[in-house]
Amino acid sequence: MSHYKPYTAYKESGVGWIEPIPKHWDIVRIKRFTTLNTARTSEARDNIPYIGLEDVESGSGKYAPTESNSRQSDTSTVGVFSKGQVLYGKLRPYLRKAIITDFDGVCSTEFLALQPDRVLPELLQNWLLSPHVTQQIESTCEGAKMPRADWEGIGNILMPLPPVEEQIVIRDRTRAEASRIDTLISKKARFIELLKEKRQALITHAVTKGLNSDVKMKDSGVEWIGEIPEHWKIAQFRRLVSIKNGSDHKDIEAEKGFPVYGSGGVFSYATNYIYDGESVLLGRKGTIDKPLYVNEKFWTVDTMYWTQIMPNVNGKFCYYIAKTIPFDYYATNTARPSMTQTDLGSHLVAFPDRSEQSRIASALDFETTRIDELISKTQKSIDLLKERRSAFITAAVTGQIDLQGEPA
Repeated sequence: MSHYKPYTAYKESGVGWIEPIPKHWDIVRIKRFTTLNTARTSEARDNIPYIGLEDVESGSGKYAPTESNSRQSDTSTVGVFSKGQVLYGKLRPYLRKAIITDFDGVCSTEFLALQPDRVLPELLQNWLLSPHVTQQIESTCEGAKMPRADWEGIGNILMPLPPVEEQIVIRDRTRAEASRIDTLISKKARFIELLKEKRQALITHAVTKGLNSDVKMKDSGVEWIGEIPEHWKIAQFRRLVSIKNGSDHKDIEAEKGFPVYGSGGVFSYATNYIYDGESVLLGRKGTIDKPLYVNEKFWTVDTMYWTQIMPNVNGKFCYYIAKTIPFDYYATNTARPSMTQTDLGSHLVAFPDRSEQSRIASALDFETTRIDELISKTQKSIDLLKERRSAFITAAVTGQIDLQGEPA
């Protein structure tokens, strides 16, 4: 962005939250160059593509259809849109969902379908996605928990409007820069996935083969474990831990206190605790594939199992074993994935004596921490790239940089 120069002459926008704009630009209310498409239908619509709010990526305006395509029933009322219109998600506008349609179809009625005129769809979309405009839209919303924007509020928002030929330059340059940054983001995201795969492979190898590559091996007799060190044992997971059910916390809920864990992690606090000490927490319903290690006073609700670790077992080693449980294999075939205590307890695992468990756990702590730090560093660079992309687009559509000339 810094390689581009500003325009030679500016004028005041007349709007407190909009910086001075190029002198030859206009500033116009969105409703003056955009028409609201109010078409609706409740007729059967087989084979007509449907866009729900969850099919649009927050902040970027990308179309990311879910597997189920979020399709509502064929008898429900939906909006009708045409190719080239901008769909703006009016429910919880802070999610910043706006997409340019490249096909005709139907959509959730939580979208406003906007038909641009005198402005390119890309510029309107970018303006609606910008943080400052999002704040202005939010200020017009009603409802605290589920704020919802309307056309009256959005239509009255002012927008800098360059000449059409300049809009084309801005669209093309921002599209090219966004594409370049998105390519970098994709590469970094793939690197994170590879790091996660490496971490998982490292854990799986350590808790089934140990740290000594020269040790004599034997067949475990368990297909998914394969060979294990000759002096290791095979046993059911319940030999390592005693699995306990969580309990309702409503009577002891508090703003501060002991952490309350559900299958998604800490979500509340309590005045009492269910256990004090080292434990591995395992999801019973919902998020079942993310075991947690805790060593403090805590409470778990009924969607989360907690464990008492046996005296001959290292707690961290037990946690790393839990990270290798094939949860997809055991999960019940229901709307919300579930794990039974019987399946968890019966799962076969390999383990050495406690001293070797401790050495393995320490080695894994060191290696996984190193990998996690690299993942965190890479994620921060992705976040910075997203900020750079957003800042570049915002600067372009507000006229803070002149994209007509070549970069300096």
